[in-house]
Amino acid sequence: MKFINPPGLYDPRPNGYSHVVIAEAPARIIYIAGQGGEDAEGVLSESFEEQVRQALANLQTALAAADARLSDVAKVTALIVDHNEERLGIFSSALRAAWGDLPAPACTLIPVPRLALDGMLFEIEATATSASTVISVEQAQ
Repeated sequence: MKFINPPGLYDPRPNGYSHVVIAEAPARIIYIAGQGGEDAEGVLSESFEEQVRQALANLQTALAAADARLSDVAKVTALIVDHNEERLGIFSSALRAAWGDLPAPACTLIPVPRLALDGMLFEIEATATSASTVISVEQAQ
């Protein structure tokens, strides 16, 4: 993948994302459903920060199930209930910490009034790519 932050656009890296990501084909495309802040037992913390931390851990678990890593993520979409600058700071810091020195994916943040579960404050979905392995219909059956 190629990550681009073109001249003429502000530097998004402090917020933990890139403006443009190019994924060359052929590749496997992996779609990760929205991951919330609930743990494996379905327990949801009341803390926004903890929900973000757990959701990013859940994202990594889902990626691993597809033999993928954060470095394979091209784009994330984050949904934040009652979005404000404080929550943006928490989210941006968590993204930077999770991706570390890796190029950050493209990101869209959508403020929302509510998510699927009572008390759910954060959700993140991802699209990832990895080297394609062609499987014929006969092999897949």
